[in-house]
Formats: sequence, C-alpha cells, structure tokens
Amino acid sequence: MSRMSLLNSPLLLGFEEFERMVDRINKGGGDGYPPYNIERIKASEDNVETLRITLAVAGFSRDQLDIAVENKQLTISGKQSDDNSREYLHRGIAARQFKRSFVLADGIEVIDARLENGLLAIELVRPEQEKLIRKVEIKQ
Repeated sequence: MSRMSLLNSPLLLGFEEFERMVDRINKGGGDGYPPYNIERIKASEDNVETLRITLAVAGFSRDQLDIAVENKQLTISGKQSDDNSREYLHRGIAARQFKRSFVLADGIEVIDARLENGLLAIELVRPEQEKLIRKVEIKQ
C-alpha cells in the first residue's frame, strides 16, 4: 500500500528529495538528550543571516565530540567511556553517548564550532541568494 503525501500534487514537480528529507526528520526523534537551543542572529551589513545551535554537553571534552555534515544533514555526536580506575560510592552521572541530527536547507553552511563552559555552539550562515529570472525561448 502506498502512502499519501502532501507533495503528490501534479503541480509540485521535483520535490521528491524534500519528501525524503521530511521522512528523515520524522525518523530522528531521539530521547531529548542533549537539550539544545536554536537562535537567529541578526543579519550583518553583508546580508548574511547567522544561525546558532547550542547544545548542553557538560562533561564532554572536545575529543569526545564529533560534528559532521553529509547530504545536507548536520550530525553532532558524543561518546563518553566509563573510567574503570574510579570506584564510585554513588553514581548519578552516567557516561553516555548521543547523536543529534539537523537537516540543513540548501545554501546553509557550518562555519564554526566552539565548546565553552559545557555548551557546544555551532554557527551556521545562510547567504542571501540572488533572485534568478530567466526567459525561456519558445521554438517553432
């Protein structure tokens, strides 16, 4: 049985990739860890809009975090390992791992990532795209 889609209209041509992207978003639910913020930073003089994703990754060091962009998807992952040299009387802070993904629109680029005070801030830019108008010649 095929599923119905909002993009099945014959007037929407070439949106198959968009539909696959929506499916990826729906599959990436996750457990809500680590918590994150997404903020828009006012455009600068050169009309470049900046976005910042901030993840709360307290307890992770730089070498335990990985940031990758592949096929318009930003993936941030972290992996902590147990320290077997310690003997815990109470263990309330678990060594854990996570993987958080964000689907990026066309033209968005990751330009910077910083880890400070347990917060990982990833900067993204979306340059204003030129308006493209093209005439199509009608041939006989």
